[in-house]
Amino acid sequence: MAVAEPTPEPAGPGRQDAPPVEELLELLEQMALIRATEKAAYDLFMAGLVKGTTHLASGQEAVAVGASAALRPDDYVFATYRGHHHAIARGASPEACLAELMSRATGLCAAKGGSMHLTMASHNMLGSYAIVGAHLPIACGAAWSARLRGTGQVAVAFFGDGATNIGAFHEALNLAAVWRLPVLFICENNLYMEYTSIQAVTAVAQPAAGRAPAYGLPAEVVDGNDVVAVQHAVAGAAARARAGDGPTVIEALTYRQYGHSRADPGTYRPKEEVDAWLRRDPLLVLAERLRDGGVDQATIDERTSRARDVVAGAVEAAKAAPPPDEATAFTDVWADGGAQWRT
Repeated sequence: MAVAEPTPEPAGPGRQDAPPVEELLELLEQMALIRATEKAAYDLFMAGLVKGTTHLASGQEAVAVGASAALRPDDYVFATYRGHHHAIARGASPEACLAELMSRATGLCAAKGGSMHLTMASHNMLGSYAIVGAHLPIACGAAWSARLRGTGQVAVAFFGDGATNIGAFHEALNLAAVWRLPVLFICENNLYMEYTSIQAVTAVAQPAAGRAPAYGLPAEVVDGNDVVAVQHAVAGAAARARAGDGPTVIEALTYRQYGHSRADPGTYRPKEEVDAWLRRDPLLVLAERLRDGGVDQATIDERTSRARDVVAGAVEAAKAAPPPDEATAFTDVWADGGAQWRT
Protein backbone atom coordinates (compact mmCIF):
# COMPACT_ATOMS: atom_id res chain seq x y z
CA MET A 1 0.00 0.00 0.00
CA ALA A 2 1.32 3.44 -0.90
CA VAL A 3 1.86 5.72 2.05
CA ALA A 4 -0.45 8.74 2.01
CA GLU A 5 1.57 11.76 3.02
CA PRO A 6 -0.14 14.77 4.59
CA THR A 7 -0.67 17.94 2.63
CA PRO A 8 2.26 20.30 3.31
CA GLU A 9 1.43 23.41 5.25
CA PRO A 10 1.27 26.59 3.15
CA ALA A 11 4.21 28.80 4.02
CA GLY A 12 5.16 32.46 3.82
CA PRO A 13 3.02 34.99 1.91
CA GLY A 14 0.89 32.20 0.44
CA ARG A 15 -0.67 31.37 3.79
CA GLN A 16 -4.16 32.68 4.39
CA ASP A 17 -4.48 35.83 6.44
CA ALA A 18 -5.11 34.55 9.93
CA PRO A 19 -7.84 35.84 12.26
CA PRO A 20 -6.82 37.95 15.27
CA VAL A 21 -4.67 36.20 17.88
CA GLU A 22 -7.45 36.04 20.46
CA GLU A 23 -9.71 34.31 17.95
CA LEU A 24 -6.96 31.83 17.12
CA LEU A 25 -6.50 31.09 20.81
CA GLU A 26 -10.23 30.44 21.11
CA LEU A 27 -10.03 28.03 18.18
CA LEU A 28 -7.07 26.29 19.82
CA GLU A 29 -8.91 25.96 23.12
CA GLN A 30 -11.99 24.55 21.39
CA MET A 31 -9.91 21.96 19.54
CA ALA A 32 -8.14 21.08 22.78
CA LEU A 33 -11.54 20.73 24.48
CA ILE A 34 -12.68 18.27 21.82
CA ARG A 35 -9.40 16.34 21.97
CA ALA A 36 -9.63 16.02 25.75
CA THR A 37 -13.29 14.97 25.55
CA GLU A 38 -12.46 12.21 23.11
CA LYS A 39 -9.55 11.04 25.26
CA ALA A 40 -11.98 10.90 28.18
CA ALA A 41 -14.45 8.92 26.05
CA TYR A 42 -11.68 6.44 25.23
CA ASP A 43 -10.68 6.07 28.88
CA LEU A 44 -14.28 5.71 30.04
CA PHE A 45 -14.91 3.07 27.40
CA MET A 46 -11.85 1.11 28.51
CA ALA A 47 -13.11 1.38 32.11
CA GLY A 48 -16.44 -0.14 31.09
CA LEU A 49 -18.44 3.05 31.68
CA VAL A 50 -19.37 3.64 28.04
CA LYS A 51 -21.63 1.01 26.54
CA GLY A 52 -21.72 0.37 22.82
CA THR A 53 -19.03 1.43 20.41
CA THR A 54 -17.52 4.85 19.83
CA HIS A 55 -15.94 6.38 16.74
CA LEU A 56 -13.35 8.95 17.73
CA ALA A 57 -12.30 11.89 15.57
CA SER A 58 -9.05 12.84 17.32
CA GLY A 59 -6.92 14.44 14.62
CA GLN A 60 -9.90 15.82 12.70
CA GLU A 61 -10.85 18.67 15.07
CA ALA A 62 -9.79 21.44 12.69
CA VAL A 63 -12.53 20.56 10.21
CA ALA A 64 -15.43 20.92 12.66
CA VAL A 65 -13.95 23.90 14.52
CA GLY A 66 -12.82 25.77 11.41
CA ALA A 67 -16.14 25.26 9.67
CA SER A 68 -18.15 26.30 12.69
CA ALA A 69 -16.09 29.47 13.03
CA ALA A 70 -17.22 30.43 9.52
CA LEU A 71 -20.92 29.70 10.06
CA ARG A 72 -23.78 31.59 11.63
CA PRO A 73 -25.32 30.25 14.84
CA ASP A 74 -28.59 29.52 13.00
CA ASP A 75 -27.02 27.54 10.15
CA TYR A 76 -27.90 23.85 9.99
CA VAL A 77 -25.29 21.17 10.60
CA PHE A 78 -25.53 17.43 9.93
CA ALA A 79 -22.82 15.02 11.05
CA THR A 80 -21.80 11.38 10.82
CA TYR A 81 -21.57 8.77 13.56
CA ARG A 82 -18.07 10.20 14.13
CA GLY A 83 -19.68 13.39 15.34
CA HIS A 84 -18.40 14.31 18.80
CA HIS A 85 -16.29 17.13 17.38
CA HIS A 86 -19.19 18.57 15.36
CA ALA A 87 -21.52 18.56 18.37
CA ILE A 88 -19.03 20.35 20.62
CA ALA A 89 -18.04 22.80 17.89
CA ARG A 90 -21.72 23.78 17.61
CA GLY A 91 -22.12 24.34 21.33
CA ALA A 92 -22.63 21.01 23.09
CA SER A 93 -20.77 20.75 26.38
CA PRO A 94 -18.25 17.99 27.12
CA GLU A 95 -20.33 17.06 30.17
CA ALA A 96 -23.51 16.58 28.11
CA CYS A 97 -21.66 14.53 25.50
CA LEU A 98 -19.89 12.29 28.00
CA ALA A 99 -23.08 11.83 30.01
CA GLU A 100 -24.80 10.73 26.82
CA LEU A 101 -22.07 8.19 26.14
CA MET A 102 -22.46 6.89 29.69
CA SER A 103 -26.28 6.67 29.42
CA ARG A 104 -26.95 9.31 32.04
CA ALA A 105 -30.13 11.38 32.33
CA THR A 106 -28.11 14.58 31.83
CA GLY A 107 -26.85 13.39 28.45
CA LEU A 108 -27.24 15.51 25.35
CA CYS A 109 -30.10 13.27 24.16
CA ALA A 110 -31.20 12.14 27.63
CA ALA A 111 -29.40 8.80 27.10
CA LYS A 112 -31.43 7.94 24.00
CA GLY A 113 -28.82 8.63 21.33
CA GLY A 114 -25.42 7.50 22.52
CA SER A 115 -22.18 8.18 20.72
CA MET A 116 -23.51 7.77 17.18
CA HIS A 117 -26.56 10.02 17.44
CA LEU A 118 -25.45 13.20 19.20
CA THR A 119 -28.01 15.89 18.40
CA MET A 120 -28.58 19.45 19.60
CA ALA A 121 -31.61 20.82 17.80
CA SER A 122 -31.60 23.98 19.91
CA HIS A 123 -28.36 24.91 18.12
CA ASN A 124 -29.48 23.56 14.71
CA MET A 125 -27.04 20.67 15.04
CA LEU A 126 -29.60 18.31 13.55
CA GLY A 127 -28.06 15.00 14.27
CA SER A 128 -25.28 12.50 13.86
CA TYR A 129 -26.29 9.72 11.49
CA ALA A 130 -25.21 6.09 11.80
CA ILE A 131 -26.29 5.19 8.25
CA VAL A 132 -23.48 6.26 5.94
CA GLY A 133 -24.56 9.08 3.64
CA ALA A 134 -28.17 9.10 4.85
CA HIS A 135 -28.01 12.70 6.04
CA LEU A 136 -26.86 14.23 2.75
CA PRO A 137 -30.35 14.39 1.18
CA ILE A 138 -31.73 15.57 4.54
CA ALA A 139 -29.30 18.50 4.43
CA CYS A 140 -30.72 19.33 1.02
CA GLY A 141 -34.17 19.44 2.61
CA ALA A 142 -32.99 21.84 5.30
CA ALA A 143 -31.38 24.03 2.65
CA TRP A 144 -34.59 24.00 0.61
CA SER A 145 -36.53 25.07 3.71
CA ALA A 146 -34.12 27.97 4.30
CA ARG A 147 -34.45 29.04 0.68
CA LEU A 148 -38.25 28.95 0.78
CA ARG A 149 -38.33 30.99 3.99
CA GLY A 150 -35.69 33.44 2.76
CA THR A 151 -33.69 33.22 5.97
CA GLY A 152 -30.20 33.27 4.46
CA GLN A 153 -29.31 30.12 6.39
CA VAL A 154 -27.08 27.46 4.90
CA ALA A 155 -27.07 23.74 5.59
CA VAL A 156 -23.76 21.93 6.07
CA ALA A 157 -23.36 18.19 5.68
CA PHE A 158 -20.14 16.66 7.02
CA PHE A 159 -19.32 13.18 5.76
CA GLY A 160 -16.43 10.80 5.37
CA ASP A 161 -14.66 9.76 2.19
CA GLY A 162 -16.46 6.41 2.22
CA ALA A 163 -19.82 8.15 1.78
CA THR A 164 -18.76 9.40 -1.66
CA ASN A 165 -19.31 5.89 -3.02
CA ILE A 166 -22.87 5.80 -1.65
CA GLY A 167 -25.80 6.59 -3.92
CA ALA A 168 -27.18 9.23 -1.56
CA PHE A 169 -24.04 11.32 -2.09
CA HIS A 170 -24.64 11.54 -5.82
CA GLU A 171 -28.38 12.05 -5.44
CA ALA A 172 -27.83 14.88 -2.97
CA LEU A 173 -25.24 16.63 -5.15
CA ASN A 174 -27.46 16.36 -8.21
CA LEU A 175 -30.54 17.73 -6.42
CA ALA A 176 -28.56 20.53 -4.79
CA ALA A 177 -27.12 21.52 -8.16
CA VAL A 178 -30.47 21.45 -9.98
CA TRP A 179 -32.20 23.55 -7.32
CA ARG A 180 -29.13 25.70 -6.52
CA LEU A 181 -29.59 24.99 -2.84
CA PRO A 182 -27.64 26.82 -0.10
CA VAL A 183 -25.89 23.68 1.07
CA LEU A 184 -22.22 22.89 1.70
CA PHE A 185 -20.94 19.35 1.34
CA ILE A 186 -17.81 18.98 3.50
CA CYS A 187 -15.93 15.70 3.10
CA GLU A 188 -13.58 14.76 5.94
CA ASN A 189 -11.25 12.65 3.83
CA ASN A 190 -9.28 10.69 6.41
CA LEU A 191 -8.09 8.28 3.66
CA TYR A 192 -9.87 5.18 4.95
CA MET A 193 -13.44 3.94 4.69
CA GLU A 194 -13.48 1.84 7.84
CA TYR A 195 -10.47 -0.43 7.12
CA THR A 196 -10.06 0.06 3.37
CA SER A 197 -7.99 2.75 1.67
CA ILE A 198 -10.36 5.01 -0.24
CA GLN A 199 -7.84 5.07 -3.10
CA ALA A 200 -8.23 1.32 -3.57
CA VAL A 201 -11.94 1.51 -4.35
CA THR A 202 -12.42 4.92 -6.00
CA ALA A 203 -11.82 5.83 -9.62
CA VAL A 204 -10.82 9.46 -8.98
CA ALA A 205 -7.99 10.83 -6.89
CA GLN A 206 -10.24 13.11 -4.83
CA PRO A 207 -13.36 11.14 -3.90
CA ALA A 208 -15.51 14.20 -3.18
CA ALA A 209 -13.98 17.15 -5.04
CA GLY A 210 -13.20 14.98 -8.07
CA ARG A 211 -16.89 14.15 -8.53
CA ALA A 212 -18.20 17.71 -8.16
CA PRO A 213 -17.55 18.82 -11.79
CA ALA A 214 -19.91 16.09 -13.03
CA TYR A 215 -22.71 18.02 -11.35
CA GLY A 216 -21.43 21.44 -12.35
CA LEU A 217 -20.47 22.27 -8.78
CA PRO A 218 -17.46 24.23 -7.58
CA ALA A 219 -15.07 22.23 -5.42
CA GLU A 220 -12.09 22.97 -3.23
CA VAL A 221 -9.51 20.68 -1.62
CA VAL A 222 -8.16 22.10 1.63
CA ASP A 223 -5.69 21.13 4.33
CA GLY A 224 -8.12 19.73 6.87
CA ASN A 225 -5.52 19.90 9.64
CA ASP A 226 -5.21 23.69 9.31
CA VAL A 227 -8.17 25.29 11.08
CA VAL A 228 -7.57 28.62 9.34
CA ALA A 229 -7.58 27.04 5.88
CA VAL A 230 -10.86 25.30 6.68
CA GLN A 231 -12.38 28.50 8.04
CA HIS A 232 -11.46 30.43 4.88
CA ALA A 233 -12.83 27.75 2.56
CA VAL A 234 -16.13 27.41 4.42
CA ALA A 235 -16.57 31.17 4.77
CA GLY A 236 -16.22 31.61 1.01
CA ALA A 237 -18.58 28.75 0.22
CA ALA A 238 -21.17 29.96 2.74
CA ALA A 239 -21.05 33.48 1.28
CA ARG A 240 -21.71 32.08 -2.20
CA ALA A 241 -24.60 29.98 -0.91
CA ARG A 242 -26.19 32.94 0.89
CA ALA A 243 -25.86 35.02 -2.28
CA GLY A 244 -27.90 32.45 -4.21
CA ASP A 245 -24.96 30.91 -6.06
CA GLY A 246 -25.73 27.39 -4.89
CA PRO A 247 -23.77 24.56 -3.28
CA THR A 248 -20.06 23.86 -2.93
CA VAL A 249 -18.11 20.67 -2.32
CA ILE A 250 -15.17 21.03 0.09
CA GLU A 251 -12.79 18.13 0.59
CA ALA A 252 -10.73 18.49 3.75
CA LEU A 253 -7.68 16.22 3.88
CA THR A 254 -7.24 14.97 7.43
CA TYR A 255 -6.44 11.84 9.43
CA ARG A 256 -7.98 10.02 12.37
CA GLN A 257 -5.44 9.18 15.06
CA TYR A 258 -7.40 6.19 16.37
CA GLY A 259 -8.79 3.23 14.48
CA HIS A 260 -12.19 3.25 12.84
CA SER A 261 -13.91 2.35 16.12
CA ARG A 262 -12.93 1.03 19.52
CA ALA A 263 -12.79 -2.49 18.05
CA ASP A 264 -10.17 -1.44 15.51
CA PRO A 265 -6.46 -1.18 16.40
CA GLY A 266 -5.73 0.39 13.00
CA THR A 267 -2.87 -1.97 12.18
CA TYR A 268 -3.63 -1.83 8.45
CA ARG A 269 -2.15 1.68 8.28
CA PRO A 270 1.60 1.94 7.62
CA LYS A 271 3.52 3.24 10.62
CA GLU A 272 5.37 5.83 8.56
CA GLU A 273 2.03 7.19 7.32
CA VAL A 274 0.64 7.47 10.83
CA ASP A 275 3.83 9.16 12.08
CA ALA A 276 3.80 11.66 9.22
CA TRP A 277 0.22 12.68 9.94
CA LEU A 278 0.84 12.89 13.68
CA ARG A 279 3.49 15.50 12.95
CA ARG A 280 0.72 17.46 11.23
CA ASP A 281 -1.62 17.23 14.22
CA PRO A 282 -4.08 20.16 13.92
CA LEU A 283 -3.29 21.37 17.43
CA LEU A 284 0.43 21.43 16.59
CA VAL A 285 -0.26 23.26 13.30
CA LEU A 286 -2.23 25.99 15.05
CA ALA A 287 0.27 26.24 17.91
CA GLU A 288 3.04 26.81 15.36
CA ARG A 289 0.97 29.49 13.65
CA LEU A 290 0.47 31.21 17.01
CA ARG A 291 4.17 31.09 17.85
CA ASP A 292 4.98 32.48 14.41
CA GLY A 293 2.63 35.35 15.28
CA GLY A 294 4.48 36.12 18.49
CA VAL A 295 2.39 34.19 21.03
CA ASP A 296 4.52 32.62 23.76
CA GLN A 297 4.32 28.92 24.59
CA ALA A 298 3.07 29.63 28.11
CA THR A 299 -0.08 31.26 26.72
CA ILE A 300 -0.66 28.30 24.39
CA ASP A 301 -0.15 25.84 27.26
CA GLU A 302 -2.55 27.79 29.48
CA ARG A 303 -5.34 27.44 26.92
CA THR A 304 -4.86 23.72 26.40
CA SER A 305 -4.54 23.14 30.15
CA ARG A 306 -7.77 25.02 30.77
CA ALA A 307 -9.54 22.78 28.26
CA ARG A 308 -8.27 19.66 30.02
CA ASP A 309 -9.47 21.00 33.36
CA VAL A 310 -12.96 21.60 31.95
CA VAL A 311 -13.12 18.04 30.66
CA ALA A 312 -11.83 16.61 33.95
CA GLY A 313 -14.71 18.32 35.71
CA ALA A 314 -17.13 17.11 33.04
CA VAL A 315 -16.05 13.51 33.57
CA GLU A 316 -16.74 13.66 37.29
CA ALA A 317 -20.10 15.39 36.79
CA ALA A 318 -21.17 12.83 34.18
CA LYS A 319 -20.12 9.94 36.43
CA ALA A 320 -22.19 11.39 39.26
CA ALA A 321 -25.28 11.99 37.12
CA PRO A 322 -28.29 9.68 37.61
CA PRO A 323 -29.48 7.14 35.07
CA PRO A 324 -32.55 8.09 33.04
CA ASP A 325 -36.00 7.58 34.51
CA GLU A 326 -37.66 4.57 32.88
CA ALA A 327 -40.86 6.61 32.62
CA THR A 328 -39.22 8.72 29.92
CA ALA A 329 -38.44 5.74 27.67
CA PHE A 330 -41.25 6.52 25.22
CA THR A 331 -41.17 10.30 25.33
CA ASP A 332 -39.79 12.43 22.50
CA VAL A 333 -41.15 10.04 19.90
CA TRP A 334 -43.07 12.89 18.30
CA ALA A 335 -42.26 16.57 17.82
CA ASP A 336 -44.51 17.55 20.75
CA GLY A 337 -42.47 15.35 23.08
CA GLY A 338 -45.18 12.72 23.43
CA ALA A 339 -45.37 9.00 22.80
CA GLN A 340 -48.97 8.64 21.61
CA TRP A 341 -49.18 6.60 18.41
CA ARG A 342 -50.87 8.54 15.64
CA THR A 343 -52.97 7.28 12.80
